[in-house]
Amino acid sequence: MENTVSDVSNLANVALTKGTDLAVTYAPKILGALVVWIIGKFIIGKIVKLAGKSVDKSKIDSTLAPFIKNMIRYVLLTLLALSVVGILGVETTSFAAIIAAAGLAVGMGLQGSLGNFAGGVLLLIFRPFSVGDVIKAQGYEGQVEEILLFVTRLKTLDNRTIFIPNGPLAGGPIENYSKEEWRRVDMDFKVGAGQDVDQARKAMVQALNGVNGVTSSPAATVAVTGLTEYATQLQARPFCKPADYYNVWVDCQEAVKKALVANNIQGPVPSQNLYMHNSK
Repeated sequence: MENTVSDVSNLANVALTKGTDLAVTYAPKILGALVVWIIGKFIIGKIVKLAGKSVDKSKIDSTLAPFIKNMIRYVLLTLLALSVVGILGVETTSFAAIIAAAGLAVGMGLQGSLGNFAGGVLLLIFRPFSVGDVIKAQGYEGQVEEILLFVTRLKTLDNRTIFIPNGPLAGGPIENYSKEEWRRVDMDFKVGAGQDVDQARKAMVQALNGVNGVTSSPAATVAVTGLTEYATQLQARPFCKPADYYNVWVDCQEAVKKALVANNIQGPVPSQNLYMHNSK
């Protein structure tokens, strides 16, 4: 019984000694790593804040500025993490190999995300659109609110927020309505086949010119774009600034309708033939 108690006591002493040795050996490293991480994060925050102010004051486009700020933050955090790992005694070369292997495994599982990241880089390099532009892509139309690393955020006309992955966005067709100085507003109207086309055209042009936002140069025009047995199709083509497009489209519809009614220009009225069959 005394031998058992003695053995337990010896094991406790050995465990205590080893625990003390481990604490003496690693506690300073852990404490140092923790201090470096806290101070490093504080310094990185200051650097990113100063860099952000410098980017905002520079002539760098607002589309590129958030990307630069995020890249500075991620690079500095990566360097800080490597420094902390080195303080803990881990060989950075081995750690780099582990990161590379893990990165390969993660990359295989995140091919779509990496493709979106690459698409974001391509969008920032080739600049098919900028923040504030109105675009149509991937079946969505709206104003570009923000270009992030993996997605682009749009605000639609009915106040919905759409996030489009940058990979498909960069690889697909993009309609940018804000690139040109003017945008043409095409609207189709039909009048009866027997109506005076010149009178209708004159009334429509006058109505278009009276709409706020329609430009005098380029001038609004009206063209015959279709003929049927019952109707003549007239296309109104006013021009406006891209930002005014939807307001002009709505106002022109109303103005043209009122002008046609005021000038007694009738719409198409399909006719029907009635046949009487005599059974005698």
